Amino acid sequence: MKITKVKEVLVDVKYYDASGIVNSCLAHLILVVLRFLVLALRENKYFAADSTKDVGYNKLTPEEEKVIMRKGTEAPFIGEYDNFFEEGTFICKRCNAPLFSSKSKFDAGCGWPAFDDTLSDAVRRVPDPDGLRTEIECGNCGAHLGHEFVGERLTAKDTRECVNSISIRFIPKDRELPKVIHGQRQ
Repeated sequence: MKITKVKEVLVDVKYYDASGIVNSCLAHLILVVLRFLVLALRENKYFAADSTKDVGYNKLTPEEEKVIMRKGTEAPFIGEYDNFFEEGTFICKRCNAPLFSSKSKFDAGCGWPAFDDTLSDAVRRVPDPDGLRTEIECGNCGAHLGHEFVGERLTAKDTRECVNSISIRFIPKDRELPKVIHGQRQ
């Protein structure tokens, strides 16, 4: 697909959005995805063949690797933790590092688990190449967790950490947290 084609699609989406045919949220999502694809293809950053062989980390399924190692996104409203509200701690699926307390989880209605706070130094924030979003990664192993959104006024903290369920694991409050793995990438 030529970039000129993508630009035509962007114009069409804006046209339909302005005319009220397409829901504005859907139109925005389409714009973000198209911009991301153009930038990612231009930089070949997200589609490059990258070794995901890890030394010492938890073994991941192919689906988990796609999201955690290749910065994918699981479909909305299907994740295990979207409508999950038990007391405990959410940890990184790759390295077991504690990331979020269940006390910070809230229902954002977005289709993914949402948190308005992270545990101290648990998450690293990295600007996406599209310039529109901020990616959140595990502070210990760099696993892709999701994205951070600020200014939506959904909670008093005005922050939404939008996380892929497939990137995290829940440990109930009455169970001991597993040991954090400090592995090395090959």
